[in-house]
Amino acid sequence: MAYDEGLAQRIRERLGGDPDIVEKRMFGGSGFLCRGNMAVGVSGDDLIVRIAADATDAALARPGARLFDRTGRPMRGWILVAGPAVTDDAVLGEWIDEGHGFAAGLPPK
Repeated sequence: MAYDEGLAQRIRERLGGDPDIVEKRMFGGSGFLCRGNMAVGVSGDDLIVRIAADATDAALARPGARLFDRTGRPMRGWILVAGPAVTDDAVLGEWIDEGHGFAAGLPPK
């Protein structure tokens, strides 16, 4: 499955200065991990964002957001954001910052 390389590049540019970020192939696309914890990624044309489970409902109220569901069991705290909803750099930056902030607060793996 192909993924939006342009979206991945925009994420790289935003997170590029953080030495704790590692990019890995995952979910048929690219994932960005902070000290081993998933922060954000790209799957197809969508942005994957890992957030606090108790922030799920608020995240789902934002444009283009839905639960991440690869197995038929949606996971709270994992959000997919439709590509068209993150064409604006400021909106993409907010999602990246949220995912990065959550992953940075987790114990390293």
